[in-house]
Amino acid sequence: MEPNVGGIDRTGRIVIGIVAALAGIAALAGYLAVSAVVGAVAVAVGAILFVTGTTQKCPINEAAGIDTTK
Repeated sequence: MEPNVGGIDRTGRIVIGIVAALAGIAALAGYLAVSAVVGAVAVAVGAILFVTGTTQKCPINEAAGIDTTK
């Protein structure tokens, strides 16, 4: 799989992924007034965004034919 995530898309995925994961961890630790399910989903979404941003590869972009590296 060739890289298909770049530029602002990559930066946004990394930043939003970190923020979402931290918010999810805070929710799971009881610092935010949301359920554990919401916290777990936030951690999962954050991890997916962070990984796709750092590896520059997104299977959904590939399936849709989207390439933001150019």
